[in-house]
Amino acid sequence: MVSLENVLPGIVDAHLLQWNPRQTPWRAKGLARVQRLTPRLGDRAFTLLVSQSDREYVLTPSVIARAYETEHYVSDIAGVPVVAGVPIDTVILADSHWRAYAGDIDMIPDVEAEELSETRYALGLPFGRDGAPRLGGLIVHGDPRSPDFATQLDRQLDITPPVRGIRVLAARHPDPRVRDSTPDESLLSSPAALRGFGEAVRRGLVVEVFAYSHQLYDAISVAREYPQATVVVDHIGAPVGVFGPMGVRTGNTAAARADIMRLWRERVVSLAAQPNIVMKLSGLAMPILGYGHDARGNIGSRKTLAEMIGPLVGHLVSHFGSERLIFGSNFPLDRPNATMGMLVGALLDVLAPWGDDLMRKVFRDNALRVYGVDDTP
Repeated sequence: MVSLENVLPGIVDAHLLQWNPRQTPWRAKGLARVQRLTPRLGDRAFTLLVSQSDREYVLTPSVIARAYETEHYVSDIAGVPVVAGVPIDTVILADSHWRAYAGDIDMIPDVEAEELSETRYALGLPFGRDGAPRLGGLIVHGDPRSPDFATQLDRQLDITPPVRGIRVLAARHPDPRVRDSTPDESLLSSPAALRGFGEAVRRGLVVEVFAYSHQLYDAISVAREYPQATVVVDHIGAPVGVFGPMGVRTGNTAAARADIMRLWRERVVSLAAQPNIVMKLSGLAMPILGYGHDARGNIGSRKTLAEMIGPLVGHLVSHFGSERLIFGSNFPLDRPNATMGMLVGALLDVLAPWGDDLMRKVFRDNALRVYGVDDTP
């Protein structure tokens, strides 16, 4: 059994989401009320009222219709010391931003108020108390194309000293039934966005992006424009459908899945050639990878998960090395398919052949360095 007991004092989870439909700006508030009052009707409403793209993205209604806060996370990570030999002692919290198109600023009446509202909510969560991991930092959402982007960043930083990065949700897929987070196909590489990223870089913030695998060259545009910045790519570059069918036609055949894998591998090589790009080993059990559509879960075991993610993680290690990979759970979005113990254990099994030094950096040191967090257990 692989153990981190003598390797590091605790794991840093560099991608955690927290929300409460009753307290945060939340697209699913109506569904949350139905789910709370009549759970069975809530499940049915989810099937009937929510788009296929949203259903496939989250897999089960309870993921978005119920609160997922610190107490729930503490319960989910309770078994990690048994699996890994050490606990999760630090988290980096990412703005969940589950609402209208993240990149469509015209669809949100008061963008700035909503962003600050979720930030204030995050600051009130009881991390660092009663056995919960400490909060190492926040990654807030922003639209770099906004003419007020610099002002929005300053206001975030004024109320939130722990802000470490700005996250841009740029995922858009040609399959009409794969969930998009923006209506703009080339959000990251647009001239307005590239100018806006400069405001984040000047404030010493990490630039974090979520894009699907066919869009990854756009992340290179950001990295080249600002070589002094650290650009973090979320969720291993999200090769949608690499393990099975998604949407209308994505990953429907073995040949299609092989092509998704081939193109993802090529883009990873190009990303890794940019020394300021860091890849986040998060979203490893994310439903959009194509694990299946059973709301009770589609992976089954630590061994199965390790076998599935092994080729992808191995490719990332080969090209990014030990200094530019960071672990993140992406909980609770990965939760329907994998427990936290299963997720951490599978990644340990895959990384073990590269030795303790790499595991220490992936599970702790790299996140502390990239997000500027003090190494205090």
